[in-house]
Parts: sequence; structure tokens; C-alpha cells
Amino acid sequence: MAEESLKVKTSRGLFWGGASNLVQQVLNAAFGIYLARTLSAGDYGLVGMLAVFSLLALVLQEGGFSSALINRKGIVHADYNAVFWVSVLVSFAIYAVLFAAAPLIARYFHQPALVMLSRWVFLGFIFSGFAVVQKAYLTRKMEYRKMAIVNMAATVISGVTGVVLAWRGFAYWALVIQALVYSLLSAAGLWVCSDWRPRLQLNFKPVGEMLRFSAKLIMTSAFAIISNNLITVLLGRFYSAVKVGYYTQASKWNGMGSNVLNAMIGSVSQPVLSNVGDDGQRRLRVFRKMVRFTAFISFPAMLGLAFIAPEFITCVLGDKWAESIPLLTILCIGAAFTPLSANYSGLVLSLGRSDRYMLSNILQSTLLLIAVFVCYPYGVQAMVIAISALNGMWVLVWWMLMRRDLGYSLRALLADILPYLGITLVSIAAGWLATKGITVMAWTLVAKIAVTAAVYVLLLVVTGSVAFKESINFILRRERES
Repeated sequence: MAEESLKVKTSRGLFWGGASNLVQQVLNAAFGIYLARTLSAGDYGLVGMLAVFSLLALVLQEGGFSSALINRKGIVHADYNAVFWVSVLVSFAIYAVLFAAAPLIARYFHQPALVMLSRWVFLGFIFSGFAVVQKAYLTRKMEYRKMAIVNMAATVISGVTGVVLAWRGFAYWALVIQALVYSLLSAAGLWVCSDWRPRLQLNFKPVGEMLRFSAKLIMTSAFAIISNNLITVLLGRFYSAVKVGYYTQASKWNGMGSNVLNAMIGSVSQPVLSNVGDDGQRRLRVFRKMVRFTAFISFPAMLGLAFIAPEFITCVLGDKWAESIPLLTILCIGAAFTPLSANYSGLVLSLGRSDRYMLSNILQSTLLLIAVFVCYPYGVQAMVIAISALNGMWVLVWWMLMRRDLGYSLRALLADILPYLGITLVSIAAGWLATKGITVMAWTLVAKIAVTAAVYVLLLVVTGSVAFKESINFILRRERES
């Protein structure tokens, strides 16, 4: 009964997490296409220069306490309350520091416009600071449907706002205000959907108890953000906003695909594995099923995007973004493998092993930093290749770290993921052969998607893929229930 209940919760979590992120990314894609055609690479570059500061501030604001709350045994109101007030106070403190640092940021990038721009961008921290606990509370209760509705509504309203402002000639301010509207609405929506409310009782003792777990997550995330955004920092300093814009555009579209997968897997893996208990065999069964499902979705999605990158960029965004094509292709190849690592991240957090989580991610981040500095003299493509290669192969490092605890052999891991990789590559080869004679780029794009998808589904049916069958059965069951 417990196994079936967990299976249902996992399926619902994956469904709503995937549906929410898919709809969000489709909406973002629709709005992003218009914005990319309307705004310049320089507009995107200016906003992109601030990404590393925004992400670091969000890590310090959340402080790893969200994961600590999800993992905490026998949680009570005082635990949530302590984290809430810490998150809010930290949000205001970070904003004050960054507000004062705005002239220094502008001077570093040689962009005076960043003084005012950054002070508006960083306002989003204050909005999101009020929703850290609400999100953790709903995630712990696995209320994915409510969070999905909030995220989709915020995406629609903020996207429309950005499009209208871009149409009215607000340039990069359209991107800034769009982000602020999303942060405000998503925070407000989480409050509406959650029945938890804070009390004016400043007892920070629970925070001290959770800090041992969360401090490692803070350090880990900070390292990861710096290493993943170092390209933007270097390009913004030594090149131009236009170069940053090309990279930002490629990273954005790669992120739209990979974020669907990483968020879907990441939001479900930790709470689901935390509910497994101490049964090692059951944990292994659940984990392997999640790995197979990830490979089943991730490989065709991300390698498929890499395959259609030239036609997609040219037809959808326009020729002015041609320099983003090779960057998008390289990023997508690496991103096809990173959702597999998200399963391991959820596993170690569910086991309370934030030390191992920190070790893996700091090691990865350090190697990424070294790779970027070594490849920097050879240009942005060399740096992107190094980052994608390291990110893609890191699932093997996770396997080495967790093989004894989980009892998951390398042979079993490869048996779970290689069939889907092979089927994906065969499908892409079929799509390439079927479309290489087409001269109209728009038709090539449509034909590549249609042929590759059709061959992939056909091969899944022929090989009797369990993940494919269970996905179809789940969708049909939901239709019957509705």
C-alpha cells in the first residue's frame, strides 16, 4: 500500500512538475521570440551581466533552508516561522548591500546604465524572500498542482507585461520589469495557495539547528553559480554587451529546455526519496525508475534541440542571432545529461548527506572555474565546450560517490540510460537523412521535428519501453478520471 501510495505521489509530482515547467517554458518561448526579435543583443547583454549577482543573492536569501525544511523530521510551526523571518531579514540586508554596490558593478562592466538598472533588478529578492517558506511548505506536502497554477499564471501576466513594454520601446527595461512582475506575482500566489502563516515570534533556535545542514548547501550553490556564470562575467568585462547577449540568448533557450527537466526531477526526487524510509532495496528500485524516466525524457528533448538549433535560431529568432547557434548546440549536448545528476542530488539530500552534496558540487564548480580560465584565451566556444563536457560527465562522478550507499552498479546505470541514448541518436540520424535534401529552412525545421519524434516513438514501441508505457497509461488514466 505504501509503495503504491508513493508511486501515485511520484507520478503526480512528475506530471504536475513537468506540466508546469513545460507550459512555463512554452509561454516563455512565445514571449521570448517576440522579445528577441524586438530587442537587441546589447539589451540582453546588459541584463545578463547582472545574472551572477541575482543568483548569488537568491542562494544567500534561501540559505539552503528550503531543503532543510523539506528534510526535517517532526517539523513544527516554529521551524517554518524561524526560517521565514531569517529569509525576510536576509533579503532586505542583501538588497541594501547590492544597492550600495551598484556603482561598483557598473564600473566593473564599463556600463553606467547598470547603476539604476541593477537597483531595480535586485528588488526581486525582496519579493521572493517572502515566499521561501511558502514554497518549501507546499513542496513538503507535495502540492505540485497548486504551485503549477501559480507559476503558470505568473508567467502569463509577466510575459504579457514584457511584450507590451518592448512594443512600446522600453528596450532592456522590458526584461527587468517582466522579471519583477513574475517575482511579485509568484510570491503572492504561493501565499494564497498555502494555509501556513508566520507569527511575530523571533525564535531563531530552529535555524541554528538547521544551519549545519543548510550551510553546506549555501557554499555549494554559491560555487556552482560563480562557475556557471563566469563566462558572462568575463565577456562583460573584456568584451561587449553584444557578446554577452549572444551567449545569454543561447543559454536562455538551452535553459528553457533543461529547466523543465531539472525542475521536474529536482522538485520530486528529494521529497519522494525522503518518504521511502530506510528500505535500501526499495530506495534502489525507486531511484532506478527515476533515472530511466529521466533518460527517456532528457535525451530526445535536449539532443533534439541541439539537432534543430540552426533552423530554430534562424527561422524563429532571426539572422541577427546567428552567433548563438553553435553555443546553443554545445550547451544542449551537455544539458542532455545534467538531469541525471539531479536525481543524485535529490538522493543525497533525502539521506541528509549535505556534506557529500557539497563535496560533489564544489569539486565540479572548481573544475569548471579552472576550465573556463584555461579556455578563456581561445574564445567563448572553447569555454562553452569545456563547461558542457564537465556538466555532462558529472553523473559518473555522482555514481562513484554513491555506488556503495545505493548499491547501484555502473553496469546497471548504463543499462538504464544507454538504450534511450541509442534510440535518440538513431532517431536524429533518421531525421537528418530524411531532411538533408530540403532547401527551405522553415520546412527543414518542421520535418526534422516530425521525423525525429515519429521515429523515436516508433522505436520505443518496438523495444517495449516500460517508461513510455507507464507514461501513456498515466495520461490515459488521468483522462478517464477527469
